[in-house]
Amino acid sequence: MFVQQPTEDQRLAVDSFRKFLEAEVRPFAKRFRDQHIPKDKMREITQRIAEFGLPGANVAEEFGGMGLSIVTEAMLFEELCAVSLDIGLCVMINKGMATTLAELPASQAHLRERYLADILAGRTFGGFCISEPDVGSNVADIKASGKRDGDYFIVNGEKTWISNGHYSDFLIVAVRTGPKDLSHILVDREEHGYESSNIDKIALNGQSTAQVYLSDARVPARNIVWEEGSGLKNTMKLFEKARANVGMLSVGLMRASLEASIAYAKERKQFGKPIAAHQLIAAKIAEMATSLDAARLMCYRAFSMMDDGIRCDVQSSMAKWFATEAAVKVCRDAVQLHGGNGLTKEFDVERLAREAIVIPIPDGTTEIQKLMISRALTGIAAFV
Repeated sequence: MFVQQPTEDQRLAVDSFRKFLEAEVRPFAKRFRDQHIPKDKMREITQRIAEFGLPGANVAEEFGGMGLSIVTEAMLFEELCAVSLDIGLCVMINKGMATTLAELPASQAHLRERYLADILAGRTFGGFCISEPDVGSNVADIKASGKRDGDYFIVNGEKTWISNGHYSDFLIVAVRTGPKDLSHILVDREEHGYESSNIDKIALNGQSTAQVYLSDARVPARNIVWEEGSGLKNTMKLFEKARANVGMLSVGLMRASLEASIAYAKERKQFGKPIAAHQLIAAKIAEMATSLDAARLMCYRAFSMMDDGIRCDVQSSMAKWFATEAAVKVCRDAVQLHGGNGLTKEFDVERLAREAIVIPIPDGTTEIQKLMISRALTGIAAFV
């Protein structure tokens, strides 16, 4: 992969979006700091964000998207994550949903026609239901069931850690449709019915991370997404894209922490000079900036490969674990650089540090990423 400078069109798109985010989204996010954003309020802001291309920047124009590259979409996404990770997470899930619906085969065009336009406009929220109380990275052990009943499936099960779960108008749910078969099926909250409740966490409570309960949901068989029995393979494809995007969440966190630290180090004075003039502070800022750049480049490599139609499971896993762990250190260093002020609510760095701790967990922990990378390189599994 060659590192290219942004094109003029990319710069214009990013600059325009950045101005909007500073004027509209940052004050909104500050208002709901550490508080849950109600669905109607989140919808208001996601509809405004949709005007700038998220979540549909990479969706083909024929399906209502902007037809931009995945790298360009990532550039826009970084801007959002640097302002609000709560809103960024919500949009990220809708971004994945938009791509999934747009790429469905012609036999499932009815699902695309019904759900894609509203997702692209930021009017509705989708979610992916994979994790369960006893099932995390071991996807093959999913217990939620979809039992055939004529032209329908009866769906039962409990899912957990579902991003957008309580906001969701519909979900793509991984269920067991046979003793050895996993499938994905689209379940509509209003039409088929499911319940949800938010999970309180150390951070990122502005958006929705929820438990989802499905009890005898009667779903048409035509709502199967992709092919019946192909759930495990397609979950891996979802992870390939999701993991690089989770890496970009952490890039946004690092950028926000670095920018706050640079501003503070130039303004704060100790021993008669700005603390930026002290060597240990200067070194810390240099290390933070280097970690940010390295993480961003690793994510962009994965996105570039996706743009070229090349599978990048390893590169996406590398980007995810490196970026998310780097963010934990960078955001922690930002708190340290701020001294006692970094522990107060007056400064954003304490919130950024709490948010950074969360991100190495979703879409496969750091440990799982390392095991997958090693398995791909050696051909030997070390999972058991």
